[in-house]
Amino acid sequence: MQHKKTYTIEEAKRALENYCVYQDRCHKEVEEKLHKMGMIPQACEVIILHLMEHNFLNEERFSKSFARGKFRIKKYGKVRITQELKFRNISEYNIKTALKEIDGKEYIETLYALSSQKWENTKESNFYKKKKKVADFLLRKGYESNLIYEALSEYNNQ
Repeated sequence: MQHKKTYTIEEAKRALENYCVYQDRCHKEVEEKLHKMGMIPQACEVIILHLMEHNFLNEERFSKSFARGKFRIKKYGKVRITQELKFRNISEYNIKTALKEIDGKEYIETLYALSSQKWENTKESNFYKKKKKVADFLLRKGYESNLIYEALSEYNNQ
């Protein structure tokens, strides 16, 4: 039988501080980590409060860096970012604040660059099927449908 390591509150605090310092975390991730560590609910409350008081855990900072990162690195659209943040139980206020981190001009440029790149790489002879494949790709990335169809309208004249 395997023996699970037990933690004192102080050990757990230090472990979670390191966990939060390595990368911004949301409450849900911290709670899951504490649960995996086998901490009781009262200890979890004490530890989460400690992390918030000492600014290791900050939901607004997490949502802003999450939105910036997912947009810049994975090229996610606002719809996908919003869904991902909701999945992590982030408040509407923090989601709105996070989306303001994305520059509107850069957002549109990224959408057009992605659509152009996908258009070039899609091997489909039927124009409408090709257009649908590219649109589906951009929808999965989380871009708004009206912006996608606007971006794809430039291929109608070819």
